[in-house]
Amino acid sequence: MPAAGIGKRMGQKCPKQYLQLGQYTILEHTLRRLLTFPYFTKIVVALAAGDAYAKQLSILDDPKIIKVVGGKERADSVLAGLTALKAQSSVNDWVLVHDVVRPCVRHSDLQQLISILSDHPVGGLLGVRVVDTIKRTSEQGVIEQTIDRHLLWRAFTPQMFRFQLLCDSLQQALVNKVKGITDEASAIEHAGFQPLMVEGAEDNIKITRPADLALAAFYLQQQGIACE
Repeated sequence: MPAAGIGKRMGQKCPKQYLQLGQYTILEHTLRRLLTFPYFTKIVVALAAGDAYAKQLSILDDPKIIKVVGGKERADSVLAGLTALKAQSSVNDWVLVHDVVRPCVRHSDLQQLISILSDHPVGGLLGVRVVDTIKRTSEQGVIEQTIDRHLLWRAFTPQMFRFQLLCDSLQQALVNKVKGITDEASAIEHAGFQPLMVEGAEDNIKITRPADLALAAFYLQQQGIACE
C-alpha cells in the first residue's frame, strides 16, 4: 500500500491519508478494511521518509504490517514494498497493490478479484465501466471527438499480479523512464502483457479532492461504518 504521497489537490496541511473520517484517519480506515480480510498474510505500507504522522497511529504496529520507506513516485514506493516481501515470497505468489485513499473497498470485491484472477496468466484489477459520454478536446477545450465508451473502464485498486512479474515490469518501466505509468497495470501493459478488468463496486472511490471526504463518509456509513 503506497502511502508516501502528500496529496496536493486536497489543499490540506497534512497528507490526505491522515485526514480524519470520523474517529479514524483515512489510512486507518483502509488498513482496518485490509487487516480484517483473511487472505492477506502481510501488508506492506510504504511511508514517506521522516513521516511524523505515522508514529501517532498504533495500527501501524500490528504484527501483520511491515513499514518501509517509499519513494518519489508511486512505482518507487511499490517496488520498496515488494523488496520488503522478497525473502518470504516466491516468483508466482500473488501480490495486491491498493491505494491508501480508497478506504471503502469491500471485502466482497476483494474476494471476487482473487476468485476471478486465481488462474489468470497475468492478473488484473478492479474497475467500473464508464457510463458518462466522453469527449476528447484540444488544449483549448474545443471538442474534437466523442469517444465510444462501450469498452472504456475507470481503473480502481486493488491491482493483483504475480510477484516477480510486477517487480520486473515496474523496474523495466523505471529504467526506460516510461511516461504514463500511473498504476501497476500500466507497467504490466508496457511490458507486453494484458491484465484483466474485474468489475467492482462504484463506492470504491479514491479520495482526491475535499468533496470526496464527505462522499467517502457517506459510503462508509452505508456499509455500516460509523464516520461521525
